[in-house]
Amino acid sequence: MDQSQKISGNLVDIINETIYPATIEIKEGKIVSIKRKEGSEKHFLIPGFVDAHVHIESSMLPPSEFARFSLKDGVIATVSDPHEIANVLGTAGVEYMLQNAATVPFKFYFGAPSCVPATSFETSGARLGPQEIEHLLSDNRIKYLTEVMNFPGVIQCDPEIMQKIAIAKKLKKKIDGHAPQLRGEDLKKYVIAGIDTDHECVNADEAREKIALGMKVLIREGSAAHDFDALFPLLLECPESCMLCSDDIDPVTLMRGGVNLLVKRAVSRGADLMSILRCSSLIPVQHYGLEVGLLRAGDPADFIEVSDLKDFKVQSAYVNGQSVFKEGKILFPRTIPERINHFTAEKKQMGDFLVPAHPGRIKVIEAIDGKLLTQEFLAEPLIAGNAVVSDPERDILKITVVNRYQNKPPSVAFIKNFGLKQGAIASSVAHDSHNIVAVGASDEALCKAVNCIIAHRGGLCVVDGQSETILPFPIAGLMSDREGALVAKEYERLQLLAKSLGCPLHAPFMTLSFMALLVIPQIKLSDLGLFDGKTFQITELFAP
Repeated sequence: MDQSQKISGNLVDIINETIYPATIEIKEGKIVSIKRKEGSEKHFLIPGFVDAHVHIESSMLPPSEFARFSLKDGVIATVSDPHEIANVLGTAGVEYMLQNAATVPFKFYFGAPSCVPATSFETSGARLGPQEIEHLLSDNRIKYLTEVMNFPGVIQCDPEIMQKIAIAKKLKKKIDGHAPQLRGEDLKKYVIAGIDTDHECVNADEAREKIALGMKVLIREGSAAHDFDALFPLLLECPESCMLCSDDIDPVTLMRGGVNLLVKRAVSRGADLMSILRCSSLIPVQHYGLEVGLLRAGDPADFIEVSDLKDFKVQSAYVNGQSVFKEGKILFPRTIPERINHFTAEKKQMGDFLVPAHPGRIKVIEAIDGKLLTQEFLAEPLIAGNAVVSDPERDILKITVVNRYQNKPPSVAFIKNFGLKQGAIASSVAHDSHNIVAVGASDEALCKAVNCIIAHRGGLCVVDGQSETILPFPIAGLMSDREGALVAKEYERLQLLAKSLGCPLHAPFMTLSFMALLVIPQIKLSDLGLFDGKTFQITELFAP
């Protein structure tokens, strides 16, 4: 029989909004009693943080390694969308995440990806139709239908997406949203369909409209998208309708912290302590029906000890009563992850990236630092040898997306704000279908970078002159099987290399990964061509 253990501290009761010295007794992974005590304690016991929406794959680490670097910051659970690996490997990818996650004492809650592929205007490695969605949602380990990115399909009552939503409703599973800039009557149709969260609000007014219709708004602060400042007023006005999330977080950002930093920022700016702690634990636990404790008798013993309620420095963390982190150390062994992949693209030639000259101006993607949104503008092309080439002087560079699942010709367009004066960068992390995406100052460098990714069957690459530097991703072309701190170090080195070539972006590779994300306006590139997010159609490179 398990022996009980007792832990004392200033207990922060976010249900009754009180703080008092107490001793909690834990037995068989649950809190069996909470007893007030006399005197005072130096540290505080609070519910563990929950990241309410995250793609684990974006950390470039498998779940087992992600957990080791989240616990140090008090994140003990995630609402995880395995959309990325599902686009590569389908249900086998989701199963991989479930199995790997089960090897560590951390509470991962996965969903069934609603949009694989995200659109019909790109090539993914798999397809999840209604039959696959029902199979996944029937699994008790799968908690919800993940972000419904095909909001035009919902508004127009597309039969397939509506069938997936109906399956989720039948099985009493929550339905997550993804509807950037959706307002008015179209938004009402989207909400009426049964979708009740959104993490894509770009300003507080948009968020207020969604909250007024009954949605929960997830305030996101990731590596590429920084929405906390714009949406902070909601934490003062209606915190009961808010959750906190990272969405996409690279390994360097993960090492610095996640939801804990948002809690700290919110409290430092005058937000109510209890309200913020509810946003970071109670609200996602209740909304998704998670088996995560909230420091109540009878709950799983999931909590953290922090030094104070200002900096929230984590001293220790417990999951199901197990001490998993203490005094800066993870207290369970590292899992060696298995490798799984889907990558069949063959080596490309420099001529594959040639763009024949045509009369007129070219449509250029304008990347925006810190945003997933892009803008479109028209520019006079730079012509050399009857072909359009990169123009580093004006920062109008070639961007390519190369199908990694079939041996097809690359699609090529032009982009601004990557700033490369020479060389190229490339990645097999390219939302949502995760084909190869690359930006280069010349066709030669572009081709080298793409071929480097192909040779390693996935990863991140920087080409500088004759040298090539790569961080391989042998797990689905999305994740490394190395130790997390080493991955973060190598990722940081690649970012610095990209910046040494002239790139001014805060997170060059994270921004690059979203240049193929068609469901975020305004203009993006897929393996099938340039895509206009306004008309939701493939568009010509040259303006008429």
